[in-house]
Amino acid sequence: MKSFDIRTKIYFGENSLDRLADIPYKKALIITDPFVEKSGMLLMITSRLQEGFTEYQVFSDVVPDPPLDKIAKGVKVLLEYDPDVVIAIGGGSAIDSAKSIREFSARSSQKEIALIAIPTTSGTGSEVTSFAVVTDKENDVKYPLVSESMLPTEAILDAALVKSVPANVTADTGMDVLTHAIEAYVSINNNEFSAALAEKAIEICSGFLLRSYLDNNDTHARQKMHVASCLAGLAFNSASLGLNHGIAHALGAKFHIPHGRANAMVLPHVIEYNSDISKHSKSKKEYPKCVEKYCNVAKLLGVNNFNEITTIRALVGWIQFMMKEMNIPLSISQLGIDKSTYMNAVEGMAEKAIADGCTATNPRVPSKAEVCLILEHMYD
Repeated sequence: MKSFDIRTKIYFGENSLDRLADIPYKKALIITDPFVEKSGMLLMITSRLQEGFTEYQVFSDVVPDPPLDKIAKGVKVLLEYDPDVVIAIGGGSAIDSAKSIREFSARSSQKEIALIAIPTTSGTGSEVTSFAVVTDKENDVKYPLVSESMLPTEAILDAALVKSVPANVTADTGMDVLTHAIEAYVSINNNEFSAALAEKAIEICSGFLLRSYLDNNDTHARQKMHVASCLAGLAFNSASLGLNHGIAHALGAKFHIPHGRANAMVLPHVIEYNSDISKHSKSKKEYPKCVEKYCNVAKLLGVNNFNEITTIRALVGWIQFMMKEMNIPLSISQLGIDKSTYMNAVEGMAEKAIADGCTATNPRVPSKAEVCLILEHMYD
């Protein structure tokens, strides 16, 4: 028996930040990063809290790839301040930090604390998922945490917060949206509900990702990608992800590649691996089941071709075209990482990718040797 639900109340569209003036909480801990605090975006949050007479305190010691020591520091702040609600504002790192801080704090306090997630990038979908990723820097490991208790109570999607996002971040996070949707779509845990959400996210990416990258004043495109990010988050929260994320987590932990960029660089290789297009015969009966799903993705993107093999290759070509258009490196060598350093790390990254919780729902069960081969091919 399967089930599907959406527990997070979602506010979206113009002036959706006004929700903060009406929240039923009187004491808020805002968790964000230094950029949001200094940029003036935080004022858009605090002014509405003041309007609703909500007391607040700001914890802004959030860094990319949230490390365990920062999470512990946030837990201490939360327990001392004792808020009614945690308000996370920022990208995936801020929202993941807030989720983790609230989750670990619950072990020391019986008080139920609400969580409002307000993304400032259109990528992670973390505002509607029960996932968070924290980093053990000493061992170069990213740990995906999964618990229903980490689901935000509310999510607020206001395009006003993403208008000033730099083009390179728009590119990375936008490709993260596409990867989330595609991986959820082909996951062994996919279902009709997650598929519908993933298909809509892919359709939006087709029409609005490049527009959003080329012009940050294109508010319509930015709002569309903000919604697509949330849709993809809902899809993978139900269906989970796959090997793409397993490898991206290992790459990001070892070489500090931004998560969305790592996902984009891995995506063509994993699609080819999962489809096994170089090995199966011409008999359609022998195609892996995910091939039909990938062909549907290609149709949504407008690049379906003569047959399954050419359609898969067209899909890979579309992804690589988008990466080139948005100045995302296609290979590890383009990042300036030393080849011998990278190759020496391949085996360890492969082991971590295999052990990653996301890899468990990949449509093809990978061996360590196969993941090593993918990582090696990614260099050049």
